[in-house]
Amino acid sequence: MLLRRLFFGLIMTLALPVIAAGAADLENTIYLELKDGRVTIELRPDLAPNHVDRIKELVRQKFYDGIVFHRVIEDFMAQTGDPTGTGTGGSGQHLQAEFSNEKHLRGTLSMARAADPNSADSQFFIVFKAAPWLDGQYTVWGQVTDGMDAVDKIKMGAPGSGAVDNPDKIITMRVAADVQ
Repeated sequence: MLLRRLFFGLIMTLALPVIAAGAADLENTIYLELKDGRVTIELRPDLAPNHVDRIKELVRQKFYDGIVFHRVIEDFMAQTGDPTGTGTGGSGQHLQAEFSNEKHLRGTLSMARAADPNSADSQFFIVFKAAPWLDGQYTVWGQVTDGMDAVDKIKMGAPGSGAVDNPDKIITMRVAADVQ
């Protein structure tokens, strides 16, 4: 009996660090570097597998590095992902909507789109606070789990339009599994 307890204790001592190390899904975590710090984003392939795959593909191509937050509306959201910085550009690949019942809460990442529900491309937004009118209308693909204070410091745009003069930029965006 004592030998069995010792053996079990040894196995658990060896296994716990491995279990803990696997707790964070690094393949479904993104690090977004902003001027005011790192933002950790949990990807949601359970909600939007095709959008998550496309975001990771763009991140791995370093597509988002240096792209501005072209539209930032106080108490609503910060939008980015347009390489032209005008709000009219993208990567050139529209995605089929993957709407869900997930709520747009503080720190939710969702795809921007035109009137056509299947027009999402590379642009996305992060909401500053709950925005229930967006629920079921936009594809939710991620959630900020750390660093929302850095998101809160993104330079605000003009009242109404949200257009930003001399906007803040994404410094880098990386899949955590790719970061050494």
